[in-house]
Amino acid sequence: MKDIVVAKFGGSSLADKDQFIKVRDIIKSDKNRRYIIPSAPGKRHSRDHKITDLLYMCHQLASHGLNFDEVYSVAEERYMDICRGLNLNLNMDRILGEVKEEIKAGASRDYCGSRGEYLNGLILSSYLGFEFIDPKDLIVFNQRGQLEEEKTEQLIEEKLRGLDYAVIPGFYGAREDGDIVTFSRGGSDVTGSLIANGLGARLYENWTDVSGFLMADPKVVSNPRPIEVITYKELRELSYMGAPVLHEESIFPVKKKGIPINIRNTNRPKDIGTMIVDDKSHVSTGSITGIAGKKDFTVITIEKTLRNEEKGFLRKVISVFETNNIDIEHMPSGIDSISVIVSNAHMNGKFEKIREELRIYCNPDTISYDANMALIAVVGRGMIRTQGISARVFTAMKEAGVNIRMITQGSSELNIIIGIENEDFDTAIESVYKAFEND
Repeated sequence: MKDIVVAKFGGSSLADKDQFIKVRDIIKSDKNRRYIIPSAPGKRHSRDHKITDLLYMCHQLASHGLNFDEVYSVAEERYMDICRGLNLNLNMDRILGEVKEEIKAGASRDYCGSRGEYLNGLILSSYLGFEFIDPKDLIVFNQRGQLEEEKTEQLIEEKLRGLDYAVIPGFYGAREDGDIVTFSRGGSDVTGSLIANGLGARLYENWTDVSGFLMADPKVVSNPRPIEVITYKELRELSYMGAPVLHEESIFPVKKKGIPINIRNTNRPKDIGTMIVDDKSHVSTGSITGIAGKKDFTVITIEKTLRNEEKGFLRKVISVFETNNIDIEHMPSGIDSISVIVSNAHMNGKFEKIREELRIYCNPDTISYDANMALIAVVGRGMIRTQGISARVFTAMKEAGVNIRMITQGSSELNIIIGIENEDFDTAIESVYKAFEND
Protein backbone atom coordinates (compact mmCIF):
# COMPACT_ATOMS: atom_id res chain seq x y z
CA MET A 1 0.00 0.00 0.00
CA LYS A 2 3.00 2.32 0.40
CA ASP A 3 2.90 3.64 -3.17
CA ILE A 4 -0.82 4.44 -3.16
CA VAL A 5 -1.86 8.01 -3.96
CA VAL A 6 -5.45 9.00 -3.15
CA ALA A 7 -6.58 11.93 -5.31
CA LYS A 8 -9.63 14.07 -4.63
CA PHE A 9 -10.95 16.41 -7.32
CA GLY A 10 -13.15 19.34 -6.36
CA GLY A 11 -16.27 20.69 -8.03
CA SER A 12 -14.44 23.19 -10.23
CA SER A 13 -12.16 20.38 -11.43
CA LEU A 14 -15.18 18.38 -12.66
CA ALA A 15 -17.54 21.15 -13.76
CA ASP A 16 -17.77 20.14 -17.45
CA LYS A 17 -16.40 17.72 -20.03
CA ASP A 18 -13.24 19.76 -20.64
CA GLN A 19 -12.40 19.57 -16.95
CA PHE A 20 -13.04 15.80 -16.97
CA ILE A 21 -10.45 15.48 -19.73
CA LYS A 22 -7.91 17.40 -17.64
CA VAL A 23 -8.64 15.17 -14.65
CA ARG A 24 -8.22 12.00 -16.73
CA ASP A 25 -4.85 13.20 -18.02
CA ILE A 26 -3.68 13.95 -14.46
CA ILE A 27 -4.77 10.55 -13.17
CA LYS A 28 -3.28 8.62 -16.09
CA SER A 29 0.06 10.45 -15.74
CA ASP A 30 0.79 8.57 -12.48
CA LYS A 31 -0.11 4.89 -12.09
CA ASN A 32 -0.05 5.33 -8.30
CA ARG A 33 -3.15 7.54 -8.43
CA ARG A 34 -5.37 4.55 -7.80
CA TYR A 35 -8.26 5.78 -5.66
CA ILE A 36 -10.13 8.84 -6.92
CA ILE A 37 -12.61 10.95 -4.93
CA PRO A 38 -14.87 13.20 -7.04
CA SER A 39 -17.00 16.12 -5.86
CA ALA A 40 -20.25 17.17 -7.56
CA PRO A 41 -19.92 19.50 -10.56
CA GLY A 42 -19.21 23.07 -9.47
CA LYS A 43 -19.75 26.37 -11.23
CA ARG A 44 -18.52 26.79 -14.81
CA HIS A 45 -18.81 30.58 -14.57
CA SER A 46 -19.94 33.22 -12.07
CA ARG A 47 -23.65 33.00 -12.96
CA ASP A 48 -23.73 29.21 -12.98
CA HIS A 49 -25.13 26.94 -10.24
CA LYS A 50 -23.40 24.27 -8.21
CA ILE A 51 -25.17 20.95 -8.71
CA THR A 52 -25.41 20.36 -4.95
CA ASP A 53 -27.27 23.66 -4.53
CA LEU A 54 -29.75 22.61 -7.23
CA LEU A 55 -30.34 19.25 -5.56
CA TYR A 56 -30.95 20.87 -2.17
CA MET A 57 -33.40 23.18 -3.90
CA CYS A 58 -35.20 20.17 -5.36
CA HIS A 59 -35.52 18.66 -1.89
CA GLN A 60 -36.85 21.92 -0.48
CA LEU A 61 -39.52 22.18 -3.17
CA ALA A 62 -40.47 18.49 -2.94
CA SER A 63 -40.76 18.63 0.84
CA HIS A 64 -43.42 21.35 0.43
CA GLY A 65 -45.28 19.43 -2.25
CA LEU A 66 -44.12 21.79 -4.97
CA ASN A 67 -43.01 20.88 -8.48
CA PHE A 68 -39.21 20.69 -8.81
CA ASP A 69 -39.05 19.49 -12.45
CA GLU A 70 -37.62 22.75 -13.79
CA VAL A 71 -34.80 22.88 -11.23
CA TYR A 72 -34.01 19.18 -11.64
CA SER A 73 -33.90 19.52 -15.42
CA VAL A 74 -31.02 22.02 -15.07
CA ALA A 75 -29.01 19.41 -13.13
CA GLU A 76 -30.03 16.67 -15.60
CA GLU A 77 -28.81 18.67 -18.56
CA ARG A 78 -25.42 19.31 -16.91
CA TYR A 79 -24.82 15.59 -16.48
CA MET A 80 -26.12 14.71 -19.92
CA ASP A 81 -23.82 17.38 -21.47
CA ILE A 82 -20.82 15.82 -19.74
CA CYS A 83 -21.76 12.30 -20.87
CA ARG A 84 -22.34 13.40 -24.46
CA GLY A 85 -19.11 15.38 -24.49
CA LEU A 86 -17.12 12.36 -23.29
CA ASN A 87 -18.96 9.89 -25.60
CA LEU A 88 -19.81 7.61 -22.68
CA ASN A 89 -21.85 4.46 -23.02
CA LEU A 90 -23.68 5.10 -19.75
CA ASN A 91 -27.46 4.98 -19.36
CA MET A 92 -27.57 8.34 -17.59
CA ASP A 93 -31.21 9.00 -18.49
CA ARG A 94 -32.30 5.97 -16.48
CA ILE A 95 -30.06 6.78 -13.52
CA LEU A 96 -31.20 10.41 -13.37
CA GLY A 97 -34.80 9.24 -13.58
CA GLU A 98 -34.31 6.91 -10.62
CA VAL A 99 -32.86 9.72 -8.49
CA LYS A 100 -35.77 11.98 -9.46
CA GLU A 101 -38.28 9.33 -8.39
CA GLU A 102 -36.53 8.98 -5.02
CA ILE A 103 -36.80 12.72 -4.45
CA LYS A 104 -40.50 12.65 -5.39
CA ALA A 105 -41.02 9.79 -2.95
CA GLY A 106 -39.74 11.92 -0.07
CA ALA A 107 -35.99 11.19 0.03
CA SER A 108 -34.08 12.90 2.83
CA ARG A 109 -32.14 16.15 2.44
CA ASP A 110 -28.87 14.24 2.90
CA TYR A 111 -29.81 11.77 0.18
CA CYS A 112 -30.63 14.59 -2.25
CA GLY A 113 -27.42 16.48 -1.48
CA SER A 114 -25.29 13.36 -1.90
CA ARG A 115 -26.52 12.56 -5.41
CA GLY A 116 -24.27 15.21 -6.97
CA GLU A 117 -21.18 13.25 -5.99
CA TYR A 118 -22.85 9.89 -6.64
CA LEU A 119 -23.74 10.79 -10.23
CA ASN A 120 -20.38 12.40 -10.94
CA GLY A 121 -18.68 9.32 -9.53
CA LEU A 122 -20.58 7.06 -11.93
CA ILE A 123 -19.53 9.24 -14.86
CA LEU A 124 -15.88 9.44 -13.80
CA SER A 125 -15.59 5.69 -13.14
CA SER A 126 -17.05 4.96 -16.57
CA TYR A 127 -14.72 7.46 -18.23
CA LEU A 128 -11.60 6.15 -16.49
CA GLY A 129 -12.53 2.47 -16.58
CA PHE A 130 -12.16 2.29 -12.78
CA GLU A 131 -14.36 0.33 -10.37
CA PHE A 132 -17.20 2.37 -8.84
CA ILE A 133 -17.51 2.00 -5.07
CA ASP A 134 -20.43 3.62 -3.26
CA PRO A 135 -19.16 5.25 -0.03
CA LYS A 136 -22.36 4.21 1.74
CA ASP A 137 -20.69 0.81 1.98
CA LEU A 138 -17.46 2.25 3.42
CA ILE A 139 -18.15 5.30 5.58
CA VAL A 140 -20.27 4.55 8.63
CA PHE A 141 -22.26 6.99 10.77
CA ASN A 142 -24.10 6.18 14.01
CA GLN A 143 -27.76 6.98 14.62
CA ARG A 144 -26.83 10.46 15.85
CA GLY A 145 -25.08 11.20 12.56
CA GLN A 146 -21.57 10.97 14.00
CA LEU A 147 -18.76 9.26 12.09
CA GLU A 148 -17.77 5.79 13.32
CA GLU A 149 -14.04 6.12 12.69
CA GLU A 150 -12.88 2.60 13.58
CA LYS A 151 -15.62 0.83 11.61
CA THR A 152 -14.99 3.12 8.65
CA GLU A 153 -11.25 2.48 8.67
CA GLN A 154 -11.83 -1.27 8.86
CA LEU A 155 -14.35 -1.29 5.99
CA ILE A 156 -12.11 0.81 3.75
CA GLU A 157 -9.18 -1.54 4.29
CA GLU A 158 -11.33 -4.66 3.74
CA LYS A 159 -13.34 -3.54 0.70
CA LEU A 160 -10.64 -1.65 -1.22
CA ARG A 161 -7.67 -3.90 -0.54
CA GLY A 162 -8.35 -6.15 -3.53
CA LEU A 163 -9.07 -3.34 -6.01
CA ASP A 164 -6.33 -1.90 -8.18
CA TYR A 165 -8.24 1.24 -9.17
CA ALA A 166 -11.49 2.73 -7.88
CA VAL A 167 -13.66 5.84 -7.90
CA ILE A 168 -15.34 6.62 -4.56
CA PRO A 169 -17.69 9.64 -4.51
CA GLY A 170 -17.03 12.18 -1.79
CA PHE A 171 -19.23 13.96 0.76
CA TYR A 172 -21.36 11.13 2.16
CA GLY A 173 -21.64 7.76 3.85
CA ALA A 174 -24.51 5.96 5.57
CA ARG A 175 -25.87 4.69 8.86
CA GLU A 176 -25.87 0.95 9.38
CA ASP A 177 -29.57 0.92 8.36
CA GLY A 178 -28.56 2.35 4.96
CA ASP A 179 -29.81 5.93 5.42
CA ILE A 180 -27.49 8.38 3.68
CA VAL A 181 -25.60 10.90 5.85
CA THR A 182 -23.52 13.77 4.46
CA PHE A 183 -20.61 15.68 5.93
CA SER A 184 -20.84 19.47 6.09
CA ARG A 185 -20.33 21.32 2.80
CA GLY A 186 -16.90 20.71 1.33
CA GLY A 187 -16.92 17.29 2.95
CA SER A 188 -15.47 15.48 -0.06
CA ASP A 189 -12.12 16.59 1.38
CA VAL A 190 -12.94 14.49 4.46
CA THR A 191 -13.86 11.46 2.34
CA GLY A 192 -10.48 11.59 0.61
CA SER A 193 -8.70 11.83 3.94
CA LEU A 194 -10.62 8.83 5.33
CA ILE A 195 -9.78 6.73 2.26
CA ALA A 196 -6.09 7.70 2.47
CA ASN A 197 -6.01 6.81 6.16
CA GLY A 198 -7.82 3.49 5.70
CA LEU A 199 -5.41 2.44 2.96
CA GLY A 200 -2.28 3.81 4.63
CA ALA A 201 -1.59 5.82 1.47
CA ARG A 202 1.76 7.46 0.78
CA LEU A 203 0.08 10.73 -0.25
CA TYR A 204 -3.33 12.38 -0.34
CA GLU A 205 -3.66 14.81 -3.26
CA ASN A 206 -6.40 17.42 -3.14
CA TRP A 207 -6.94 18.92 -6.61
CA THR A 208 -8.78 22.22 -6.82
CA ASP A 209 -8.67 25.52 -8.78
CA VAL A 210 -5.75 27.14 -6.91
CA SER A 211 -2.10 26.14 -6.63
CA GLY A 212 -2.15 25.57 -2.88
CA PHE A 213 -2.18 28.05 -0.02
CA LEU A 214 -0.94 31.60 -0.27
CA MET A 215 0.78 33.63 2.45
CA ALA A 216 -2.16 36.05 2.47
CA ASP A 217 -5.58 36.54 0.92
CA PRO A 218 -5.11 37.64 -2.74
CA LYS A 219 -8.20 39.83 -2.35
CA VAL A 220 -6.20 41.89 0.15
CA VAL A 221 -2.59 41.44 -1.01
CA SER A 222 -1.59 41.59 -4.67
CA ASN A 223 0.08 38.35 -5.87
CA PRO A 224 0.95 36.90 -2.46
CA ARG A 225 3.71 34.31 -2.33
CA PRO A 226 2.62 30.63 -2.30
CA ILE A 227 3.26 28.46 0.75
CA GLU A 228 5.25 25.41 -0.34
CA VAL A 229 5.18 23.52 3.00
CA ILE A 230 2.86 23.91 5.98
CA THR A 231 2.22 21.71 9.02
CA TYR A 232 -1.15 20.34 10.11
CA LYS A 233 -1.18 22.70 13.11
CA GLU A 234 -0.26 25.77 11.08
CA LEU A 235 -3.04 24.92 8.64
CA ARG A 236 -5.54 24.61 11.48
CA GLU A 237 -4.58 28.07 12.75
CA LEU A 238 -4.90 29.69 9.31
CA SER A 239 -8.13 27.81 8.48
CA TYR A 240 -9.70 28.91 11.75
CA MET A 241 -9.00 32.53 10.80
CA GLY A 242 -10.63 32.17 7.42
CA ALA A 243 -7.94 30.90 5.02
CA PRO A 244 -9.85 28.86 2.36
CA VAL A 245 -9.00 25.82 0.19
CA LEU A 246 -9.43 22.78 2.47
CA HIS A 247 -12.20 21.50 4.77
CA GLU A 248 -10.59 21.75 8.22
CA GLU A 249 -11.88 18.35 9.40
CA SER A 250 -10.03 16.64 6.57
CA ILE A 251 -6.75 16.98 8.45
CA PHE A 252 -7.62 14.62 11.30
CA PRO A 253 -7.84 11.21 9.54
CA VAL A 254 -4.51 11.54 7.70
CA LYS A 255 -2.82 13.10 10.72
CA LYS A 256 -3.19 9.79 12.58
CA LYS A 257 -0.69 8.15 10.22
CA GLY A 258 1.31 11.21 9.23
CA ILE A 259 0.11 11.10 5.61
CA PRO A 260 0.94 14.35 3.80
CA ILE A 261 -1.69 16.29 1.85
CA ASN A 262 -0.70 17.97 -1.40
CA ILE A 263 -2.96 20.82 -2.58
CA ARG A 264 -2.72 20.96 -6.40
CA ASN A 265 -4.26 22.97 -9.24
CA THR A 266 -6.17 20.96 -11.87
CA ASN A 267 -5.74 23.78 -14.38
CA ARG A 268 -1.99 24.10 -13.70
CA PRO A 269 -0.90 20.53 -12.93
CA LYS A 270 2.82 21.35 -13.18
CA ASP A 271 2.63 23.68 -10.17
CA ILE A 272 3.94 21.88 -7.08
CA GLY A 273 1.21 23.33 -4.87
CA THR A 274 1.32 23.22 -1.07
CA MET A 275 2.43 20.19 0.91
CA ILE A 276 0.74 19.78 4.30
CA VAL A 277 2.99 17.66 6.52
CA ASP A 278 3.22 16.14 9.96
CA ASP A 279 4.02 18.66 12.69
CA LYS A 280 7.20 16.81 13.68
CA SER A 281 8.58 16.41 10.18
CA HIS A 282 8.94 20.07 9.22
CA VAL A 283 11.78 22.22 10.49
CA SER A 284 10.98 25.83 11.33
CA THR A 285 12.25 28.47 8.94
CA GLY A 286 12.41 31.07 11.68
CA SER A 287 9.93 33.25 9.79
CA ILE A 288 6.18 33.38 9.37
CA THR A 289 4.19 30.91 7.27
CA GLY A 290 1.09 32.97 6.57
CA ILE A 291 -1.34 35.68 7.62
CA ALA A 292 -5.11 35.35 7.85
CA GLY A 293 -7.90 37.21 9.55
CA LYS A 294 -11.58 37.90 10.05
CA LYS A 295 -13.63 41.02 10.62
CA ASP A 296 -16.67 41.72 12.78
CA PHE A 297 -15.91 40.63 16.32
CA THR A 298 -17.32 42.10 19.52
CA VAL A 299 -15.12 42.81 22.53
CA ILE A 300 -16.82 42.89 25.93
CA THR A 301 -14.46 44.08 28.66
CA ILE A 302 -15.31 43.42 32.31
CA GLU A 303 -13.35 45.40 34.88
CA LYS A 304 -13.32 44.66 38.60
CA THR A 305 -10.77 45.66 41.21
CA LEU A 306 -8.97 42.62 42.70
CA ARG A 307 -10.66 40.40 40.12
CA ASN A 308 -7.68 38.04 40.23
CA GLU A 309 -8.30 37.28 43.92
CA GLU A 310 -11.98 36.36 43.49
CA LYS A 311 -12.42 32.61 43.19
CA GLY A 312 -14.87 31.53 40.50
CA PHE A 313 -14.94 34.89 38.72
CA LEU A 314 -13.76 33.48 35.40
CA ARG A 315 -16.20 30.56 35.64
CA LYS A 316 -19.11 32.98 36.21
CA VAL A 317 -18.14 35.05 33.16
CA ILE A 318 -17.88 31.97 30.94
CA SER A 319 -21.19 30.56 32.19
CA VAL A 320 -23.06 33.73 31.14
CA PHE A 321 -21.91 33.30 27.54
CA GLU A 322 -22.45 29.55 27.65
CA THR A 323 -26.07 29.84 28.79
CA ASN A 324 -26.69 32.35 26.00
CA ASN A 325 -25.25 29.87 23.46
CA ILE A 326 -22.41 32.19 22.43
CA ASP A 327 -18.99 30.76 21.55
CA ILE A 328 -16.02 32.60 23.05
CA GLU A 329 -13.18 33.12 20.56
CA HIS A 330 -10.52 34.59 22.90
CA MET A 331 -10.23 35.85 26.48
CA PRO A 332 -7.21 38.12 27.02
CA SER A 333 -6.99 39.35 30.60
CA GLY A 334 -5.24 41.78 32.93
CA ILE A 335 -4.99 41.95 36.72
CA ASP A 336 -8.34 43.67 37.12
CA SER A 337 -10.00 43.02 33.77
CA ILE A 338 -11.07 40.33 31.32
CA SER A 339 -11.96 40.92 27.67
CA VAL A 340 -14.29 38.41 26.02
CA ILE A 341 -14.12 38.31 22.22
CA VAL A 342 -17.03 36.80 20.29
CA SER A 343 -18.27 36.86 16.71
CA ASN A 344 -20.84 39.57 15.97
CA ALA A 345 -22.95 36.93 14.24
CA HIS A 346 -23.23 35.00 17.52
CA MET A 347 -24.15 38.09 19.55
CA ASN A 348 -27.30 38.68 17.49
CA GLY A 349 -28.62 41.52 19.68
CA LYS A 350 -27.94 39.76 22.98
CA PHE A 351 -25.59 42.35 24.50
CA GLU A 352 -28.08 43.99 26.88
CA LYS A 353 -29.12 40.59 28.25
CA ILE A 354 -25.49 39.53 28.66
CA ARG A 355 -24.53 42.80 30.34
CA GLU A 356 -27.36 42.43 32.86
CA GLU A 357 -26.40 38.83 33.66
CA LEU A 358 -22.73 39.80 34.06
CA ARG A 359 -23.78 42.62 36.39
CA ILE A 360 -25.84 40.23 38.52
CA TYR A 361 -23.42 37.29 38.68
CA CYS A 362 -20.03 39.08 38.60
CA ASN A 363 -20.75 42.47 40.20
CA PRO A 364 -18.12 44.25 38.04
CA ASP A 365 -17.04 47.87 38.32
CA THR A 366 -17.64 48.52 34.61
CA ILE A 367 -18.65 46.68 31.45
CA SER A 368 -17.70 48.12 28.05
CA TYR A 369 -18.61 46.98 24.54
CA ASP A 370 -17.07 47.41 21.08
CA ALA A 371 -18.48 45.66 17.99
CA ASN A 372 -15.88 46.95 15.56
CA MET A 373 -12.96 44.54 16.08
CA ALA A 374 -11.06 42.48 13.51
CA LEU A 375 -8.64 39.67 14.37
CA ILE A 376 -5.47 38.85 12.45
CA ALA A 377 -3.42 35.69 12.99
CA VAL A 378 0.27 35.71 12.07
CA VAL A 379 1.19 32.02 11.92
CA GLY A 380 4.53 30.22 11.74
CA ARG A 381 6.07 27.17 13.35
CA GLY A 382 8.48 28.23 16.11
CA MET A 383 8.32 31.91 15.19
CA ILE A 384 7.56 33.09 18.70
CA ARG A 385 10.94 31.74 19.84
CA THR A 386 12.71 33.40 16.91
CA GLN A 387 14.17 36.70 18.04
CA GLY A 388 12.69 39.76 16.39
CA ILE A 389 9.61 38.27 14.71
CA SER A 390 7.08 39.99 17.00
CA ALA A 391 8.98 43.28 16.74
CA ARG A 392 8.84 43.16 12.94
CA VAL A 393 5.09 42.47 13.01
CA PHE A 394 4.31 45.34 15.38
CA THR A 395 6.72 47.75 13.71
CA ALA A 396 5.13 47.08 10.32
CA MET A 397 1.68 47.86 11.70
CA LYS A 398 2.89 50.96 13.51
CA GLU A 399 4.51 52.35 10.37
CA ALA A 400 1.27 51.70 8.48
CA GLY A 401 -0.68 53.69 11.07
CA VAL A 402 -2.60 50.69 12.45
CA ASN A 403 -3.76 50.97 16.06
CA ILE A 404 -3.32 47.64 17.86
CA ARG A 405 -6.12 46.95 20.33
CA MET A 406 -5.15 43.50 21.55
CA ILE A 407 -2.25 41.03 21.41
CA THR A 408 -2.44 37.31 22.27
CA GLN A 409 0.51 34.95 21.96
CA GLY A 410 -0.17 31.26 22.52
CA SER A 411 2.30 28.92 24.17
CA SER A 412 2.07 26.63 21.11
CA GLU A 413 4.75 28.76 19.40
CA LEU A 414 2.49 28.91 16.36
CA ASN A 415 0.75 32.26 16.22
CA ILE A 416 0.30 35.83 17.31
CA ILE A 417 -3.31 37.04 17.28
CA ILE A 418 -3.75 40.79 16.99
CA GLY A 419 -6.97 42.75 17.48
CA ILE A 420 -7.46 45.89 15.39
CA GLU A 421 -10.32 48.08 14.14
CA ASN A 422 -12.31 46.68 11.22
CA GLU A 423 -11.31 49.60 8.99
CA ASP A 424 -7.60 48.82 9.48
CA PHE A 425 -7.97 45.18 8.39
CA ASP A 426 -6.56 45.36 4.84
CA THR A 427 -3.81 47.81 5.80
CA ALA A 428 -2.66 45.58 8.66
CA ILE A 429 -2.44 42.43 6.55
CA GLU A 430 -0.65 44.23 3.73
CA SER A 431 1.88 45.78 6.10
CA VAL A 432 2.76 42.47 7.78
CA TYR A 433 2.98 40.63 4.46
CA LYS A 434 5.39 43.21 3.04
CA ALA A 435 7.58 42.93 6.15
CA PHE A 436 8.11 39.20 5.52
CA GLU A 437 7.56 38.58 1.80
CA ASN A 438 11.28 38.38 1.01
CA ASP A 439 12.27 36.02 3.87
